[in-house]
Amino acid sequence: MFLSGIADEAADSIDGQIAAHKELGWDHIEIRNIGRKNLTDVDDAVFDAVEKKLGEAKMKVVCFASQIANWSRKITGDFSVDVEELKRAIPRMKRLGTRYIRIMSYPNDNCTDAFWRKEVIKRIKELVRIAEDGGVVLAHENCSGWGGLNAEEALDLTESVNSPAFKWILDTGNKPHRSGTIYDIYKKVRGYVEHVHIKDYKGEKGDQFVFPGEGEGEVKKILKELIASGYNGGFSIEPHMAAVAHTGKEAEDKMAAYKLYIEYGRRAEKLLKEISL
Repeated sequence: MFLSGIADEAADSIDGQIAAHKELGWDHIEIRNIGRKNLTDVDDAVFDAVEKKLGEAKMKVVCFASQIANWSRKITGDFSVDVEELKRAIPRMKRLGTRYIRIMSYPNDNCTDAFWRKEVIKRIKELVRIAEDGGVVLAHENCSGWGGLNAEEALDLTESVNSPAFKWILDTGNKPHRSGTIYDIYKKVRGYVEHVHIKDYKGEKGDQFVFPGEGEGEVKKILKELIASGYNGGFSIEPHMAAVAHTGKEAEDKMAAYKLYIEYGRRAEKLLKEISL
């Protein structure tokens, strides 16, 4: 097991992101945005510089946190955008030595459940085919989209796609959109979980984010069961306390956001140590 984090919550630049992880003593990193652009969208010169700096820092990339099928891409949107993003990502993933690319499963757009489900499965099966051909794994996060509704839809999606190139990122701080709890989703998809986002929340809407173990996400319970079951993958912190990408909330004080990220990381370390005792 190892700890990592979605690093743009610490800093916009790759230098600041690496510095935060070095300060925490971590040698893994999960990359989403560099200077407000997703790693799949930055130009070649920026990517080359990121690759060089990660190599010099001996920092391993655990996952690309892509935009594929995410909260900004509704089920009625242009599917080719996701296809092209995945095709751009695969060679970059190989250069950085990671198998996993984070995806979601398309928010609805006033469509019937039957249409929504059918179109989600159709699209993700096509993306999985590309992933299989490219030798990478789509890591689905229980967030926006069909797979984030509740435990039954999460399992339905997994079994319908039915591919070794489709696995799960379990996010302990993403409240199901329709019914049930994150723990319910965990129990249904445990056999497919290969990465974990550590996050926690309070409130009916699940949008008041707090330190791990202090909210309603049953973080301790899930992580304890996960570790006891033999899980040996990674954990990435995603505080959402200073900045929240999907709402457009940016950190007002960059240094305070950096320090909060460090504090969050240390609390996550402590929580995992307590669970493992």
